[in-house]
Amino acid sequence: MSRMAEFSLTRAGTLALCMLGALALASCKTVQTTQPGAVGVDRKQTMMLSSSQVDRSAALAYQQELKKAASKNLLNRNPAQVARVRAIAQRLIPATAAFRADAPRWAWEVNVISSNDVNAWAMPGGKMAVNTGLIERLNATDDELAAVMGHEIAHALREHGRERASQAAGQGLVLGIGGALLGLGEGGTQLASVITDLTFNLPNSREHEVEADRIGVELAARAGYDPRAAVTLWQKMGQAGGGAPPQFLSTHPSPQNRARDLTNYAAHVMPLYESARPR
Repeated sequence: MSRMAEFSLTRAGTLALCMLGALALASCKTVQTTQPGAVGVDRKQTMMLSSSQVDRSAALAYQQELKKAASKNLLNRNPAQVARVRAIAQRLIPATAAFRADAPRWAWEVNVISSNDVNAWAMPGGKMAVNTGLIERLNATDDELAAVMGHEIAHALREHGRERASQAAGQGLVLGIGGALLGLGEGGTQLASVITDLTFNLPNSREHEVEADRIGVELAARAGYDPRAAVTLWQKMGQAGGGAPPQFLSTHPSPQNRARDLTNYAAHVMPLYESARPR
């Protein structure tokens, strides 16, 4: 190949990247994903990707994870546990209307995966899973399960996954994300891979964790679950981890600060709990 041809190809590639980068940057916008609620989460977010793009890719990533678990006979093995977790979710989901009017109508999915890891997670669009380790190793009460599930639902409501994927796009994944922006199949697949990586390998920021804590205790309270259980859940997690939190909470402030914050948030939403709890 001649030097001129090499130069032309390199230039063409550079121009393509620049065009995709310009397209991505042009699509950036500042949004208010949720209402503040009683806990006052009102930070605006900068998004490069649309909710529909991220939700489609998250649904693909979620089905891949379920298929992987099913292939190992780890998906929904205990009907009683599945029924329990889904019953809690069915009380939490209507409470999401306090933050987003559209959220109760999302295509919510909640499944239980047999794993000794003390963990739960949510992908964009309301795709959730709870590990049996969280239920069994912590001997979690319904109030405590509602606390961690509310925390994960809060990540979905605030579209933290979309925000983090947008940040990733701006930090060097322009080509793959650009394909997603253009509606290309390969780009959408790459975005699903990014979302999987963000869900399982890269911890949330401290800011995201604080927001999920605050919204999570309010969701639990509005659903009639004692929001103070978030504190006891955190204490159990610290003991199960030998004094350290599990990975999905590892970016949060120190255990002492978190216990104090959760105590304050829970006290703030206690009137909501008193109004909603079963009599």
